[in-house]
Amino acid sequence: MSSAENLVFHVRPGGCLSGTLRVPGDKSISHRSIMLGSLAEGTTRIRGFLEGEDSLATLRAFRDLGVDITGPVAGAVTIQGVGMHGLQPPAGPLDLGNSGTSMRLLAGLLAGQGLELTLIGDSSLSTRPMRRVTDPLQRMGARVETTELGTAPLRIHPVGSLKAIDYPLPVASAQIKSCLLLAGLYAEGTTRITEPAPTRDHTERMLSGFGYPVERTGASVSVEGGGTLTARDIDIPADISSAAFFLVGASIAPGSDILLQHVGINPTRDGVINILRLMGADIEILNRRDVGGEPVADLRVRSAGLRGIRIPVDQVPLAIDEFPALFVAAACAEGETVLTGAEELRVKESDRIQVMADGLTALGVRATPTPDGIVIQGGNIHGGRVGSHGDHRIAMAFAMAALRAEGEILIDDCSNVNTSFPGFAELAANAGLAIEGKKEN
Repeated sequence: MSSAENLVFHVRPGGCLSGTLRVPGDKSISHRSIMLGSLAEGTTRIRGFLEGEDSLATLRAFRDLGVDITGPVAGAVTIQGVGMHGLQPPAGPLDLGNSGTSMRLLAGLLAGQGLELTLIGDSSLSTRPMRRVTDPLQRMGARVETTELGTAPLRIHPVGSLKAIDYPLPVASAQIKSCLLLAGLYAEGTTRITEPAPTRDHTERMLSGFGYPVERTGASVSVEGGGTLTARDIDIPADISSAAFFLVGASIAPGSDILLQHVGINPTRDGVINILRLMGADIEILNRRDVGGEPVADLRVRSAGLRGIRIPVDQVPLAIDEFPALFVAAACAEGETVLTGAEELRVKESDRIQVMADGLTALGVRATPTPDGIVIQGGNIHGGRVGSHGDHRIAMAFAMAALRAEGEILIDDCSNVNTSFPGFAELAANAGLAIEGKKEN
């Protein structure tokens, strides 16, 4: 991004959050609804689709692969499925923008399609590790090539067929698991993935919802190749990763009281709630219900005094995308917060450990990065200028920090917020955050 395009969040200090909010639809489920709806027999109708840049990249990719997709219009999308083998060769490379989920899941889904394909991304996505999916795909007989550095572009070459594998994941990663399960739909035999720790299970739930048998045994999940998907209607819940910023903001700002509606509380994604509660947050889970196989609830959050904790390692995979917000909670807590076992944060849209540590330090908070985590000493947050490094979750986390800051916080390079949360600044301002986005040279 050139300096002329620098979108800066100006966030004045203080205030509180109040009201009833519904954050945008879940990004993970939005991706998967497009993928499986495109491969299904029949018409899939989606409500609550996230119209952010990442999930729109997945939608555009399947249009380029010959799928008739109408929308999105106010979160509504209609897909005329082409079946398991109905995708067509695209006119050129599939550009997935900044979306690591799109690239890693599509690598698996497309590996057995018999098509010559190239997957590309923006400068950030082109630095992220891809051998974690291409190596096991090659064990399945796929021909998927990376650069010499193990990064995108990914080049997928046609193969006769894939063979099933029994694969223990070296790291807890829903993206790797999902990639291999989607490849397993096209493999001969049973593909079994075993996790070292639970990760989000949206792929398994949605496969079952589309009528594809999925077997779960302990830490393992498996699919048999050669099945079919049947179209269905999908109502996507609000994204807990987007709700996390308001969970933290309302917890740290005295006088706050908000209700977040229709939030997905999948037990493989609820780590942010669990961790905040361990820190002393006042989060009430109301109106629990099941929507299309996904647990949903309304979350009432009121301000509370937070205390530093040692974050349980078993909660790390359940909150991996929410840690930028949680680091702000730790900065406002009394005492020390210690995170370990989170080396995955270093290979997200940015090195989220280092970038958050640098930003917190610039704001006067003692934050010490470690190879697999961070140590944060709660204290006063000063005003100042920080960089988001083009990372949407970094930008939104530092915006919430202003609720407890002593001066204005300026956050550079915030255009990328639209990858996951279009309309964030407007929604946050309506809830009470003194935020304004300005284009600066």
